[in-house]
Amino acid sequence: MTAVYAFIEEERTTHTVALPCRLLKVARSSFQAWRSGEQARRARQAAGDAPAHEITVLHIASRHTCGVPRIHADLRGLGRRGNRWGPRLRGRGERVMRERGVTGVTRRRRRNLTCPAKRAVPAVGLPGRDFTAPEPGTRPAGDITSIATDEGRLCLAAWLDLATREIVGCSTAGHHRAGLAVDAPATAAGRGGLRPGCIAHSDRGSEYTSEELRGGIRRWGLRQSTGRTGSCFDDAAESFFAVLKEETGTRRRPGRTTARAGTFAFIETSCNRRRLRKHPHWGHLPPLEIRQRHEQGHALAA
Repeated sequence: MTAVYAFIEEERTTHTVALPCRLLKVARSSFQAWRSGEQARRARQAAGDAPAHEITVLHIASRHTCGVPRIHADLRGLGRRGNRWGPRLRGRGERVMRERGVTGVTRRRRRNLTCPAKRAVPAVGLPGRDFTAPEPGTRPAGDITSIATDEGRLCLAAWLDLATREIVGCSTAGHHRAGLAVDAPATAAGRGGLRPGCIAHSDRGSEYTSEELRGGIRRWGLRQSTGRTGSCFDDAAESFFAVLKEETGTRRRPGRTTARAGTFAFIETSCNRRRLRKHPHWGHLPPLEIRQRHEQGHALAA
């Protein structure tokens, strides 16, 4: 009806209000009510321009992937509450995003890459589906995914710290044999991201039940754990791969080198340093800041 009322408003210069209202079957009282509220609508739109600018900047910084929850967390981190935003920050931000067509991306169903080994004896599932950790480096979760390129698929193995949601080790290759699964925890152990005796959890894929990986687990002084076959609830690292493909785009990359560079850039800059994660005590913080707060707590306690 807004377009109809706008048309009648334009015709007021050449015709009386009664004629277009009668032809378009619109009550004159409804048109007059719309005219009286026009000033209030313009004032509300002008008041939303400044918040809309901040929301748009945050949305662009997230590569056009943030939805309402993460935009809300970013705004609270910037101290935006009360005053021009109003008492209900999330509702105001959601309305501004809807009016200006700012939307996040949604996840799609992915093909499973896990191929269990028939003769291998998997390790016991130690976390018991408790995919949280009190301290960094005590419970990493590993998994493998593939990224489509014009040169063939690029396989990515990554280890996710369950305390901070930080990627502490990753490796890429044109295959998903056991060597790929060994390189990722070796990177994490070399960077000091894993503590001796920590629980390294993964699925029951042949890469993670191989003797090559078992030998590496023993060398690094870790304890191996595997989830149940075919159970997505026993795989905590899949959520990161969903975020990776969601926020970097699911289009086919021109080559493995381009895909590798884009993946590492996303992990080191966006995922580990900027993407907000909800901590049970400190609220929404980037993984790197969560790890630093843990380290500062130990330093103060010492």
